[in-house]
Amino acid sequence: MTVTTDHKYVRLNDSDMPIIAGTTMKVVELVTAQKAYGWSPEEIHFQHPYLSMSQIYSALAYYWDHKAELDTDIERRLEQVKQLKDNAAFFPLAEKLRSQGLLP
Repeated sequence: MTVTTDHKYVRLNDSDMPIIAGTTMKVVELVTAQKAYGWSPEEIHFQHPYLSMSQIYSALAYYWDHKAELDTDIERRLEQVKQLKDNAAFFPLAEKLRSQGLLP
């Protein structure tokens, strides 16, 4: 079940996570990609042709209306990735790949 928002193409899923209506893409994922690659809305559309420009602009508007909350979520996700990376350094497979020059 999804809940509507003030943004036509953004819905909240069962976890209260904003998603782009008609897709499974989370608004935070779209914004993270935009920030990481410096994509314009047109480039986002090129990279994700299944999203309409209306969906993209609606998701971006939702982000700007909820910036603090979504930026906190992005930071949490980045910290989680960093922790996973740091913990992966201690696995035997990682050490083997590192010794073969396949990991930094």
